[in-house]
Amino acid sequence: MLEKVKNDWKNRVSNELEAYFGTSDFPALVAGIPPKPELGDIAFPMFQYSKMARKAPAAIAAEIKDRIDKSGDAPSGEMILAGPYLNVRLDIAEIFGEAVASIEAQGDRYGTNDSLGGKKIMLEFSCPNTNKPLHLGHMRNDSIGESVAEILKANGAEVMKVNLINNRGVHICKSMLAYQEFGHGETPESTGEKGDHFVGRYYVRFATWEKEVDARIAALEQEGRIEEAENLKADHPDVRAQKMLKLWEDGDEDVRALWQTMNGWTLEGLAESYRNMGISFDRYYYESETYKYGKDEVLKGLEKGVFYREADGSVQIDLTDIGLDKKVLLRKDGTTIYITQDIGTAIRRHDDYPFDSLIYVVASEQTYHFKVLFEVLRRLGYSWANELFHLSYGMVNLPEGKMKSREGTVVDADDLLAELSELARNEIVEKDRAEAVGDVEATSKKIALAALNYYLLQVTPTKDMIFDPKKSISFNGNTGPYLQYMGARISSILRKSDEDGSLSDVPFDAKLLVEEDEKTLMKLILSYPEAVSAAAAGYDPSVIASFLYDLAKTFSHYYHDNQILKAGDAPLVKARVTLSALVLQTLRNAFALIGVPFLESM
Repeated sequence: MLEKVKNDWKNRVSNELEAYFGTSDFPALVAGIPPKPELGDIAFPMFQYSKMARKAPAAIAAEIKDRIDKSGDAPSGEMILAGPYLNVRLDIAEIFGEAVASIEAQGDRYGTNDSLGGKKIMLEFSCPNTNKPLHLGHMRNDSIGESVAEILKANGAEVMKVNLINNRGVHICKSMLAYQEFGHGETPESTGEKGDHFVGRYYVRFATWEKEVDARIAALEQEGRIEEAENLKADHPDVRAQKMLKLWEDGDEDVRALWQTMNGWTLEGLAESYRNMGISFDRYYYESETYKYGKDEVLKGLEKGVFYREADGSVQIDLTDIGLDKKVLLRKDGTTIYITQDIGTAIRRHDDYPFDSLIYVVASEQTYHFKVLFEVLRRLGYSWANELFHLSYGMVNLPEGKMKSREGTVVDADDLLAELSELARNEIVEKDRAEAVGDVEATSKKIALAALNYYLLQVTPTKDMIFDPKKSISFNGNTGPYLQYMGARISSILRKSDEDGSLSDVPFDAKLLVEEDEKTLMKLILSYPEAVSAAAAGYDPSVIASFLYDLAKTFSHYYHDNQILKAGDAPLVKARVTLSALVLQTLRNAFALIGVPFLESM
């Protein structure tokens, strides 16, 4: 298809350059896209060969063109001289005409490839704490993780999606301690709250309690009541939380029982949130289990001399030789920290599923953490540590600023989905589309998911972003609902085109598609497989999002400027209907890669 023809031209020009210079030792040929359609479809710059040839780039371009013209063995297309560029105009209609039958036969599989065939990839994402509900930051993580998994599968990989539930640690103890102090036996059932929201309320309450105690200590010190202040410091909520963690690790029955109960409340709530967001996992890991393996590995590394014990009793690793710092792996009291359990989890996972690569979808704030983790595993002798990758993503904030879990100023995932669904529902009712869509509730939820996922994924993962709920749900512009609307519009056209079956015996002729928008649409459809490959290579769903918007807005412009069902004679109508059908197939296939539900009508 298009990618093959482009590669054929690149190889042909490269071969001619090799013959021109009499050597293969020259700068690699770069293939770009001309800035204007009239300049062709492929641009080969000759700047990098000027010094070697001792000629102007334009002269080199002209000579290479002349040599290929005289050889008579050029691939299909027309060469164009554009100053220092040797450009090529392809016969898009011819290429498209040859590809139509294959695209139609592939259907939902169109755009997929086997470049990662045989590769086993484990993808970790989400990884919530059991002391609070999911918020907008988690939603970006989940959208990226779910989308990258689908993109990797579309490139032939076997993907295992895993979720590490952070269900132990001092942060979990903080919620537990606050519940002991202020819960008075209430439960999610007695308050009517979703379990994760209920537990999260106590995490926020702990932060308030800390501030109250800090203020009391400051007041006592100001009054000169130093002994009372010191006693209060010794019984500070943070100190008590750390003691509770030690009790938990020692297996204290009462602490473990409370932990089991509160974890259960949160996990039930999280499962409901995942269902609503369309997020799923192949396997769950729990920090309460994996931290033990990490502790054992650290102690083994200590025996081997990979790690060392500090004077205070903590176990550390010195990474200053590679530009990192010293890192604590076990505290002086023997308790573990985040990196301890990550060490154990990685090793356990490779035992469970001998992956070719493991991708961690984690915010950019943890970049240093993963540099240390990967190096620790390498020094422990695990060769697969070289196949670990941190898919770092930027922070997602609100128009009014940064979210803070401990202060309760986050955007709750459940609330946001409900708000987006309500906005979609109102739009359906206001435009009198309830009868057309059928199930208004289900349609509203699908529109909400499209709004959420597309808005979160249209930005390159590494960049910070601002999420604006009202903009995300708009049916106009660069949004998920707009894409859904275009899919529904094309579906309506195709339903009408098939009402009398008059086009069924009319042959398709791509040469009839001569409008500029038609050429652009054909080119976009043919380039979809390249977008799928590029998205996998960069673990970047925004490549698919950008492609989708280009395809949808081009079709919108085409639809408004051209008749499709009333184009005139049957062959032209057939050509335009076939083009529309393949636009729709490509939209649907790309939708599936970024979590945008397809709607037949809106």
